[in-house]
Amino acid sequence: MRLTEFWSRMEKQFGAAYADSYARDQVLATLGGRTVHQALDEGDDAKLVWRAVCAAVAVPPADR
Repeated sequence: MRLTEFWSRMEKQFGAAYADSYARDQVLATLGGRTVHQALDEGDDAKLVWRAVCAAVAVPPADR
C-alpha cells in the first residue's frame, strides 16, 4: 500500500481534520507502543500500520 492510499483511508475513516491528529497522538499496542507516525517514520509497511489502525478502531470490513 502506498502512503497516499494509507492517508486517503485514514481521512475517510477519521475525517481530514482528525486523521493526522489520531496518527500523532494515539499510541497503539499493536504497533509496539508507537503512534502511526512513529511506525511509518521507522519504516513499517503502511499496509501493516493500516491493519493496526483497523483493529484499534474496529474499521468495518468493507473499508479495510
